[in-house]
Amino acid sequence: MSAPELIRIVSRDSPMALAQVERVRAELAALYPDTATEVVPVRTTGDKWMGDLSKVEGKGAFTKEVDAALLAGKADLAVHCVKDIPADRPLPAGTTFAAFLERDDIRDALVHPEGLTLDELPDGTRIGTSSVRRVAQLAASHPHLTCVPFRGNANRRLAKLADGEADALLLAVAGLHRIGRPDVISEVLPPETICPPIGAGVLALQCREYDTNTIDMVSALNHPGTYREITAERMFLHVLQGHCNSPIAGYAKSQRNGDLSLRACVFTPDGKTVLNAHEWAGPLDPATLGTSVAVALLRQGARELIDTIAH
Repeated sequence: MSAPELIRIVSRDSPMALAQVERVRAELAALYPDTATEVVPVRTTGDKWMGDLSKVEGKGAFTKEVDAALLAGKADLAVHCVKDIPADRPLPAGTTFAAFLERDDIRDALVHPEGLTLDELPDGTRIGTSSVRRVAQLAASHPHLTCVPFRGNANRRLAKLADGEADALLLAVAGLHRIGRPDVISEVLPPETICPPIGAGVLALQCREYDTNTIDMVSALNHPGTYREITAERMFLHVLQGHCNSPIAGYAKSQRNGDLSLRACVFTPDGKTVLNAHEWAGPLDPATLGTSVAVALLRQGARELIDTIAH
């Protein structure tokens, strides 16, 4: 393998996305000190549009322009948050995942200016979030709280909170660490309280499938345990055919001994119906585990629940 002299990395242009690229650049530099990296930032539809994501092709709104730059040869490597990559359709033809970086924290955080915890929030507290997953779970566990639509990158949401557009926020712990703002966290919520999105806390590295030089280099960054978890989670989401308006949550956990489990939930948007499944892989491979958990939820009525939600 002849290492390329330069790897061009395409990413969304938000502060968090660019911080994620810096992590990738640092890991590549440690392995390949003679290879330079260059950032190719793009503004995506999802970053420009502040309305309902389902009106601009859902999660694909955060990946389409990045994929286009990769396929057009303007970049050699794309960095994505796995949670933003649609699983109800295949990756764009001609591209492949080369690596999944070691997983960061999967949990959500409550951000409250006075440091209150979720259970301490008074009736009518306005929680800023546009995540159907968070809205449904809060409706189920804390129905006295009110969710108000909140879009924009994490910095923008924190600014809106400071302006009084909401009383508190729910944001990803990993994201707050990536932008250097863990100081704003009032409470870290366990997955039993707010179950995370599929792919939480994981960065995916995507290449053109025939660019074997770049794939061979980048694959050295792959974390085997994370790869197994994401394989199970994305197969689960693929079988369910969930879309961006589907309140679906779940996470796989890889144990030190190699055992893998997957816990997942499907909700109605009002939180009044919650379907749960939790299985261990045993001898199953990760994709089979993902399929098995999806089938368990389909048996409970997940298909009808997902199909009744407009998207």
